[in-house]
Amino acid sequence: MATYIMLSTLTDEGRKTLKSRPDRLGAVNKEIEAMGARVRAQYAVLGGYDFVNVIEAPSNEVMARISMELGSRGTIKITTLPAMPIEEFLSNMAAAPPRKELAQGEKK
Repeated sequence: MATYIMLSTLTDEGRKTLKSRPDRLGAVNKEIEAMGARVRAQYAVLGGYDFVNVIEAPSNEVMARISMELGSRGTIKITTLPAMPIEEFLSNMAAAPPRKELAQGEKK
């Protein structure tokens, strides 16, 4: 399964909902599982976002559906980023063909 980072910010409505029903976070995680993904880690953070979630999903399409479904409720704004482990990133970099250097004055 692919890994995604979901950054979310609560709307005013979302803050009201979470304050009155903190158990809602667990219910949303179960909904995510029902849509075919799994929350691997979840953090409340300070700064530009309220939550950082690490989610595993089988495809971009599944993750897009989850983001749209959750965002359409009006309680959160979501930014979703595909992610890869550093080891995989380094392996891909090592396997990439070398870049051809352009001679001075040569155009791409």
